[in-house]
Amino acid sequence: MKSKIKKIISPFFLISAAILAAGLAIRIAASQSAAFADFWQTKVASVPRAALAYITNIFPFSIAESIILTAPLTVALFIYFAGKSASDSWAGTFRYSLNLLGAAAIVYAVLLVNFSAGYYTTPLDQRLGLQRREVSAEELYDTAYALIDGVRDNIDGVGFVYGEGSVMPYSLGEMNKKLNAAYETACEKYGFISKFRSNPKPVALSEPWTYTHISGVYTFFTGEANINVNFPDYTIPYTAAHEMAHQRGIAREDEANFVAFLVCLESDDPYIRYSGYASVYEYVATSLYSADRELYRSLYAQRVPALYKNEMIAYNEFFERYRENKVAEVSEKVNNGYLQAHGQPEGTRSYGLVVDLAVAYYKAADRSVTAD
Repeated sequence: MKSKIKKIISPFFLISAAILAAGLAIRIAASQSAAFADFWQTKVASVPRAALAYITNIFPFSIAESIILTAPLTVALFIYFAGKSASDSWAGTFRYSLNLLGAAAIVYAVLLVNFSAGYYTTPLDQRLGLQRREVSAEELYDTAYALIDGVRDNIDGVGFVYGEGSVMPYSLGEMNKKLNAAYETACEKYGFISKFRSNPKPVALSEPWTYTHISGVYTFFTGEANINVNFPDYTIPYTAAHEMAHQRGIAREDEANFVAFLVCLESDDPYIRYSGYASVYEYVATSLYSADRELYRSLYAQRVPALYKNEMIAYNEFFERYRENKVAEVSEKVNNGYLQAHGQPEGTRSYGLVVDLAVAYYKAADRSVTAD
C-alpha cells in the first residue's frame, strides 16, 4: 500500500502542500492581528519581494508578460508530457497531475507569503496620524483646490504639444531613476515602506492591453511593476509609483494610490510632481462633481489652468476608443473579484477611496498651518 502511495504522491507534491499550508497559516494570522501583519509585511516579506524585484530587474522586458504570451506553448507541453505519463500507467498520470497542482500551489503560496498580509496591516491613515471619515462637499472642494494649486505650481516646468497633452521630457529609464530617488526620500519619512530600488517594466503589448482599462499591474510571482505605456504621458509616473508601492508591500489599492502621491511629491522633478497632483485631483474632482456640481464648476472655471484643461480633453479623446468593450467588462469583474477575495470588500471601487485619504491629509495640513 505504501509503495503504491509513493508511486502516486511525489516528495515535490508533499513539499508544495506544506508550503501552501504555511502560506495559508500566515494569511490567517495576518487577518486576525494587524500587529502581526505589520511585522510580517514590513520585516519578513519585504526580503523575498525585494529579491524577486532585484532578480527580474536584470531583464529589460517584463518576465510576467513573457510567461503569459508563452502560456499556450506551456499548456501544450503539459498536455504532451501528461500523455507520455499516461502511456506508462494511470498512476504516472495521476502523479504528474498532482505535481502540476503542487506547482500551482507554490505560485499561490508566493502571493500568500510575500503579499497577502498587506491587506490586513494597520490602515494607512492610522500610520500617518490622519483622521479618515466621511467627507462633505466643502471638504472635497478645499482638497481639490489644494491639489489644483499643486498642478499650477508645477505646470510651468511641463512641456505640452500645442492644443494637446503634456510630454514626458525623458525616457522611462530616467523616470525610474527619479522615482527611485523619490522613494528613497519617502522611505526615510515613512518607515513602513520597504526600502529597495526597482525598475517598472513597460509592457510590450500596451496598446491592446489598454482595452482592459488597466494602466499598471504588480505581478507577485515575478516581483515586477508592469506599466501600460500606451496611456498618456502624464499618467505614467504616477502609475509607476503606484505599482512600486505594491512592490514595497502596500497592498490596498487606495493606499497604494496615496503612497504614490506622497512619493511623487518627494521628487525634485516637476513632471513627476505634476503627475501626482493631477492624478489625485482627478479622483477628488470626480467625487466633488458627484457631491456638488456648482462647486465643481466654480473651481474648474476659476482655478484649473488652460493647459491642464487641454490635458483632460486630450485624455478623453484618447480613451474614447477603448471606453466600451467586452474585454474591459471581463477585466473589471476579474479584478473586482480578486480584490474582494483579498480583504477589500469595495472591490475596484477601493481605488477611489484615495479621496478620503487626500481630504484627511489636507485637513491635517490646514491644522498644522493654523497651529503655526
